[in-house]
This record gives sequence, structure tokens and C-alpha cells, in this order.
Amino acid sequence: MSTINIAQECGCFKKSDLVNNVAFENKDDAMIEALSIVSHMNEAFCGKHGFELSENGDDFAIAMKAPQQAQASSGCCGGGHCS
Repeated sequence: MSTINIAQECGCFKKSDLVNNVAFENKDDAMIEALSIVSHMNEAFCGKHGFELSENGDDFAIAMKAPQQAQASSGCCGGGHCS
């Protein structure tokens, strides 16, 4: 059995029809759904947060990350040459 867990439910998640801690009979189905959820959250939610997927054994976790705008505002253009 595999589960998908949203580590921190933001306001957009709470307003959505998405459900936390969903269990699946097999890992492949869970991974497909987790990828779909992360994509939906990153595209349809307000943009204050980004979301990323991590895998831990048979389970998947979706966590908040800094949005792209906040990362780019550090002065680095993202070209890989800043240290």
C-alpha cells in the first residue's frame, strides 16, 4: 500500500477538492496521482508557494517550496555561474 501525504495544507489546498493522506493499492497508481496533484497545485494554486514531490519507499510526500519569483529575486539569474 502506498500513500500520498501533503506535508502542509495551505489555504488553496483547503479550498480545493483535493484530499490529503490518500492510500493506493500499488505504488504506480500512487505515483501517477501524486505527479498529477503536484502539477495541479503548481499550475492552479495562487503561486505564493511552489510544491515538490518526494518519494520515501512506497509513500509520496508533497511539500511547499519557495516560489520561482522568490528564488530569482536573490540576485542570481539561475545560469549556474553564481556561487
